[in-house]
Amino acid sequence: MHDLHDDPEQGLRAAEARRRQARTEGDWENYRIAHQDVLRLERQLAAGKGEEYAEPCDFPLKWDVGAPLPHLLTNDNRALLAFAVLDQDPDYQRGEQQLGLVEFEGCLSAKLGTPSDEVFQGHPLYRKGLEACSAQRVVNSRWLRELEAISSVHSRHRPERFRGLTHYVFWFKDSTFECVAGAFTVTTRRTSMTALLGVMVERLMS
Repeated sequence: MHDLHDDPEQGLRAAEARRRQARTEGDWENYRIAHQDVLRLERQLAAGKGEEYAEPCDFPLKWDVGAPLPHLLTNDNRALLAFAVLDQDPDYQRGEQQLGLVEFEGCLSAKLGTPSDEVFQGHPLYRKGLEACSAQRVVNSRWLRELEAISSVHSRHRPERFRGLTHYVFWFKDSTFECVAGAFTVTTRRTSMTALLGVMVERLMS
């Protein structure tokens, strides 16, 4: 903990000031520390107000920040997300990449598109713990509540179904991926994106 203020809002302002100063001075280690404090305090403030906020989820891969090349395929209950992972092997054959594949089970809804990094500040979770180039889950998700409200008009609506779902948000460079789903599995493959898309289609059709 780097902020000793009893008031989280005061602590957040102090952390933001330290982050600005570190950036101005080019002190990137203290910038990183201050940035993590800002995110922590943003989440603390949102939680105290009962608002939605983003926090890290247990995700084993880092994607290529400059060219993640995300691709999304879905059907009625599954979503498959592919992307280029960080630290590519220079010995790969032409056309091959180290690609990540995430399969979301029990997917209720999924989307890939705006915002990009140029309009990142326009996302509803900005200043609520949303972190660039990372995999996160959304606590107190407004989108999840909206989906449940839609489902509630059905005569056989089961509220317990929604208790096991999570709102995920993955921020890429030129787009943002979000979905509401159950558990996910992650694998990596050394192949081309074209070949992996074919595998993804087969998995959805199986």
